[in-house]
Amino acid sequence: MVYFGKESYKIDTMCGICGRINYNKQDVHSEDIQSMMDCMKYRGPDDEGVLLNNNVGLGFVRLSIIDLSAAGHQPMQDESGRYVLVFNGEIYNYIEIRKELTEVGIVCHTKTDSEVLLKAYMQWGEACLDKFNGMFAFVIYDKQEDVLFGARDRFGIKPFYYVQTNTCFIFASEIPALLKNETIKAEVNHQVMFDFLVFNRTDQTEATFFKGIYKLQHGHCFTIKNNQLEIKQWYNLKEKVKQAKPFLSAEEYREYLSSSIGLRLRSDVPVGVCLSGGLDSSSITSLILRDFHKKDLNTFSAVYQPGETGDESHFINEYRKEVQNMHFIQPTADSLLKDIRDFVQIHAEPIPSTSPYAQYKVMQLAKGKVVVTLDGQGADEQLAGYHYFYGFFFKDLFTSMAWLKLTKEMLAYYKQHKSWMGIQSFVYFMLPASLRTRLRSNEYGYLTASFVQAYTSNNTIAGNLYGSKNLNEALLNHFEYKLEHLLKWGDRNSMASSIESRVPFLDYLLVEKTLATPNTKKIEKGITKSILREAMKGYLPDMIRQRKDKVGFETPQETWFRFPAFQALINDIISSESFRNRGYFNVDKVKSLYQEHVEGKINISKEIWKWIHTELWCREFIDV
Repeated sequence: MVYFGKESYKIDTMCGICGRINYNKQDVHSEDIQSMMDCMKYRGPDDEGVLLNNNVGLGFVRLSIIDLSAAGHQPMQDESGRYVLVFNGEIYNYIEIRKELTEVGIVCHTKTDSEVLLKAYMQWGEACLDKFNGMFAFVIYDKQEDVLFGARDRFGIKPFYYVQTNTCFIFASEIPALLKNETIKAEVNHQVMFDFLVFNRTDQTEATFFKGIYKLQHGHCFTIKNNQLEIKQWYNLKEKVKQAKPFLSAEEYREYLSSSIGLRLRSDVPVGVCLSGGLDSSSITSLILRDFHKKDLNTFSAVYQPGETGDESHFINEYRKEVQNMHFIQPTADSLLKDIRDFVQIHAEPIPSTSPYAQYKVMQLAKGKVVVTLDGQGADEQLAGYHYFYGFFFKDLFTSMAWLKLTKEMLAYYKQHKSWMGIQSFVYFMLPASLRTRLRSNEYGYLTASFVQAYTSNNTIAGNLYGSKNLNEALLNHFEYKLEHLLKWGDRNSMASSIESRVPFLDYLLVEKTLATPNTKKIEKGITKSILREAMKGYLPDMIRQRKDKVGFETPQETWFRFPAFQALINDIISSESFRNRGYFNVDKVKSLYQEHVEGKINISKEIWKWIHTELWCREFIDV
């Protein structure tokens, strides 16, 4: 599979977009748009633009990647002035689409992917979405028909948030920009908070932590015509997987992955890799070195003291002979304390662990050295990379009555990992959804009974995510209900440092074929990611290719939260009147659990972080 030739590549921008349409026909004022743009300036420090057309206003802030000229300025209009575009993202295959447009007589006057997107919509309408290979969130305004059309990429790599009222529709790349509008009051969506505190999950629906603020779901588009908002799904992964041909060999898989990487190397600026030392980011690094001969490659890694949780330096160091520009940063408890307010502000919604903080520091490390990074996100969801996927695999074997194979795979799992997690997950996934919810909500007993009772019945996670009947369904459901919150954190972390993050494992052609491939290529003999490991023979150092643990950008948060400075912060938070009055937490139980953690009797660091982040988020966004 080859996507590209040797043409000059001009993928021009990453950015932030925003806009407003007043249904009551009142004019949109420049300050309505400018206030949102100012809030997102770090997403696009290089340029900005506003277009006002009576009751419609569009705004754009630009991060220039290659073409620094005015050719990539947005809002972008066609020659007639009828169509106006604001676009966040990249269409990687725009060169191929431009050729297709040329063949039907459409002239592109710039070398930007933005113009290709606009002209593709003008030529094919909504059907243009099927042609795009990339990450995108965009809006096109048709002045003549007074129609607003917008869409988001297949997997939700780029964000799109909106507010819909009786009088207006407002959208932006980030939630804080929306909060600049006086019509929007920041209130907690308690159902989302419940799902977060109980299941560590967000973004599985269109809802956000803010009541009345929604996200356009991945693979969806919308139209506003005659003051009516219509949202529909334009990309259905489950249907595409049914039609896809499975990979026939590891070599074919490697070819597709390499081609995806090549497409995402379209850049005339230095490209870096966020190198964790794991199988996924290491595979990207090795393929760049071997297939594309990038001797000037930059890698960026978070490391810790030897023996600390999250330290992957012994794996990362395998590349010291091949990579000329290796960069390292060590996140610490002190640095997190220093950064914590900025981190809370940037993410704008609570997150369930400090793992994204490691990525946040890696992106800070990359700033000024590169503008583009490649990331290994998405491989776990295709190739069953998390330990609990074994639970779905075992469930599949059990329900299909393949009991001999089930026994062999369970024994192989325990032999390889010396862990009961996969087997425990299997037992948990076999339980009814109501019992799964009850067990999780009472796991530590720190949530108030009234909060649990009020929001248990409307929870969807226990059913649609953990209720998967088999491994293949679980993988598909993870794309539908879990992957997006990981992509959201990546977007926030990278854009906070004005870095463009690309994810080669999420090329849709690679995803569809991988998910169509039999389970034996994903889990076999207690080992996950079988086809990737086989594909990377001779490319990856064996100590990485054959590793069986899953770490990623982790942090030693267990020990951090026992440090005196963190104890002071945590005790201040859990003893505060505001924390008690949220209605979420049994404060006495919280204090008891934290004391046990400090004494080293238990490790509940993820729960502690949720307490911290929830309270600080409420103070930052809700209590103001």
